[in-house]
Amino acid sequence: MVVKIASNNINETIENTTSYKMVFKKHISVQLEQKKLKNMQKLFFLFFASLITFSNVYSQQEIDDNKSYNILFIGNSLTYTNNLPKLVKKHAKQKGIKVNTKMIAFPNYAIVDHWNNGQVQKLISSKKYNYVIIQQGPSSQSDGRKMLIDYGEKYSNLCKLNGAKLCYFMVWPSLNYYYTFDDVIKNHKDAAKINNSILLPVGEIWKKHIDFSKEKNYYSSDGFHPSIEGSEIAAKTIVKHLFQQ
Repeated sequence: MVVKIASNNINETIENTTSYKMVFKKHISVQLEQKKLKNMQKLFFLFFASLITFSNVYSQQEIDDNKSYNILFIGNSLTYTNNLPKLVKKHAKQKGIKVNTKMIAFPNYAIVDHWNNGQVQKLISSKKYNYVIIQQGPSSQSDGRKMLIDYGEKYSNLCKLNGAKLCYFMVWPSLNYYYTFDDVIKNHKDAAKINNSILLPVGEIWKKHIDFSKEKNYYSSDGFHPSIEGSEIAAKTIVKHLFQQ
């Protein structure tokens, strides 16, 4: 009888020991898995950190190594008033970026007029330009919107073939049609997105300033063309969005 009890105790001890070993192994396994997970998280973090660093360095090198950019401006009096290309060159220089500019701009011209004229195709096809900036009137109405999109596509395709990037210079409505400003902004944003182009949101910057300050100092006395201050803001905006600084 005593032997039987002792045997039972031994069996119970063995069972308890086996159970403890299983629990211990499971605990060790969980710890190992947690350690693996932490190591993987660290590796992922280091990978993405290095990727971001490389991206930033590459972008900076892109600007540093290529000191000179050629920009073609295509527009009308909203571009040639106060010589906007010259102001862009000045503000770029202040950022340590050298740009060369050429302007093709005539009164009341839209991008379709320039296209039909034929001069812009020759200039873009020369492969001299890094950026081609197109500008027309406010384009708040459906016909202006369609022109921005349809002819913007023609410009975009030609730019791609010749190593240039198309940019939309978003302008502004006259003070008499200030209520159309939101449509001006929307149509330029949509056209740039549809044609995978750079948006230069000058008009949007103007509207934020005017709505906040209630000042109309970006307009000249005719209520449409830019004052020198308005053109300076346009130039700063263009430089900022071209070179993402």
